[in-house]
Amino acid sequence: MSYQNLLLDHAADGISRITLNRPQQHNSLCPATLEELDQAFSTLGQCRQTRVIVLTGAGDKAFAAGGDVARMRQASPLQARAIALLAARLFERIETLPKVVLAAINGYALGGGCELALACDLRLAADHAQLGQPEINLGIFPGWGGTQRLPRLIGVSRAKRLMFTGERVSAQEALNIGLVDEVVPSAQLLDRTEELARQLADKPQTALAFIKQAVHNGMEMDRDRAIRYEAELFGLCFSHPDRAEGMAAFFDKRPPCWLRTEG
Repeated sequence: MSYQNLLLDHAADGISRITLNRPQQHNSLCPATLEELDQAFSTLGQCRQTRVIVLTGAGDKAFAAGGDVARMRQASPLQARAIALLAARLFERIETLPKVVLAAINGYALGGGCELALACDLRLAADHAQLGQPEINLGIFPGWGGTQRLPRLIGVSRAKRLMFTGERVSAQEALNIGLVDEVVPSAQLLDRTEELARQLADKPQTALAFIKQAVHNGMEMDRDRAIRYEAELFGLCFSHPDRAEGMAAFFDKRPPCWLRTEG
């Protein structure tokens, strides 16, 4: 399908890129953009050629500067709830997608933009990026999953402080508190993100998908149940050709040749 607010690029090396493409609006997340993102991730989730997805924003000012406040200003309570549920569906799709999703945060990631980044597996930030949940300054709060994902990532107290105050943090501070995984000079952000994407695209894809599944679902279970669930997935690995290949390569002292599903 064609997209009005996104650019979707397929790479020959198993990496696909989604670019939020509303630079004049700082890539803000209107409902139409959320719908397009949901469709794009659904499509790439089923794409046999895609092994890793990079998500970024157009321009050098913003990854996504938040929800579209001009539109939200007119929203009724029911409309606001519907938008929050739309975002929840999208972010759940990203978290459960059987592909690794990397966020290349090329500028502001605020409000809903920060919540979008939180749903990704790993976050790399340009050195000029700023992140935060400033919704409190609009008389609302992070309603697109931020109150749940942010404390799980950086701890309850730090998350509350960011949400209570609406303060933005620099890329370096975001790295210090675990909000992002790497800070990169702005000009090198996409190259470094795609370098990491290529590294992950060369890993066994079933095992990567099981890691995502074990972490995402296990976080919602008590520890004993989560460990049993992990053991089930671990056992399933032994039914996959990649396990036999990986162990054979280990003993043969050669690089493994993982099963590729494309074609």
